[in-house]
Amino acid sequence: MTKRRSRGDGGLHWDVKRERWIATATLGFTPAGRRITKKASGKTKTEAKIKLKEVLRDLDDGLGVGQHGYTVADATAAWLKTGLPNRDEETVKNCTSLANTHIVPELGRRRLRELTADEVDDWLADRSKLVARSTLIKLLSILRRIIRRAQARDLVKRNVALLCEVPAAKDGRPSKSLTLAQASRLLDVATATRMHAYIVVSLLTGARTEEMRALTWDHVDLKGAPYADPPRPPSIEVWRSVRERGDTKTRKSRRTLRLPERCVDALTDHLQHQEIARAAAGDRWRHHNLVFCTSIGTELDAANVRRAFRRVVALTPGLNAPDWTPRELRHSFVSLLSASGVQIEQISQLVGHKSTQVTETVYRHELRPVLTEGAEAMDEILPRNR
Repeated sequence: MTKRRSRGDGGLHWDVKRERWIATATLGFTPAGRRITKKASGKTKTEAKIKLKEVLRDLDDGLGVGQHGYTVADATAAWLKTGLPNRDEETVKNCTSLANTHIVPELGRRRLRELTADEVDDWLADRSKLVARSTLIKLLSILRRIIRRAQARDLVKRNVALLCEVPAAKDGRPSKSLTLAQASRLLDVATATRMHAYIVVSLLTGARTEEMRALTWDHVDLKGAPYADPPRPPSIEVWRSVRERGDTKTRKSRRTLRLPERCVDALTDHLQHQEIARAAAGDRWRHHNLVFCTSIGTELDAANVRRAFRRVVALTPGLNAPDWTPRELRHSFVSLLSASGVQIEQISQLVGHKSTQVTETVYRHELRPVLTEGAEAMDEILPRNR
């Protein structure tokens, strides 16, 4: 005689229509008094029993019953939808791109409850062949947050991504700077393009791309006050960026920069062209007062600027467009100043760094060694034999 199952162990029966064994567990009752049940099925009694035991084990652990078919892709979609509150648009866009490019295609079909630390390690090792270590750190952080959200909703017991570490990855593409000859050729080519003013101001002031995209005409003074006491030169106030809440990268990044004459000329022409574009756009124009904007006055995104910049680079003799990005105009600014003998303390202030240590660390390849005083003194003390 078959022994009756104990109360709370659930039920097990054969479903003729589905041709599967069905395991059923009672989880309690709703506030309205309706029975809450969870079903699991299998081709054999053993398979159905194992799934039922997983359900009961979750109950014994004080966890809600997770969805057995809930995949990493499901968890990723849920996190992207509700797990990024109060983040700026650019952050959401970057997280979405990384998740949909590296997580969903590789891990998405795996059931979240069955994902193991070994599988995450293998995934990280595979990604390390394709992306830089900084990107790998972001990917692991995103996966941890995806699983943490699911864990908080009793969809998975533990966060296996917390057991994994970032392996060594390929080196990121090193930044570089234009030589004086390359910079001159680039500026000549840019003259006949819409990117002329952007390239000139970025290269000759060292402003960050995120600061350039947020610059408004309210913060540009093309005339200055030459007869004031003391005289005030033409300048731009770098006080904003496209970062969250419009803040610059650091407090020291808020700075007012004198405009070289070439920048004044380029911005004056740019303003005239923008007035023509505004008239052509008519009612479609959006009055954000941005210096650098789209054809209808809206904010440029990083991809807009990168594509437009590379089109100019592609026309410049001796430069390969895929090798260059807009941020390397800032590196070129540091390099050209250093090569002309400007001291690192002054360069650090111009680019808005907290200290010269940051300048030396980030732009060490662009800085010309300036420790010449000792040699010059010894040349005078002990001159060479004539």
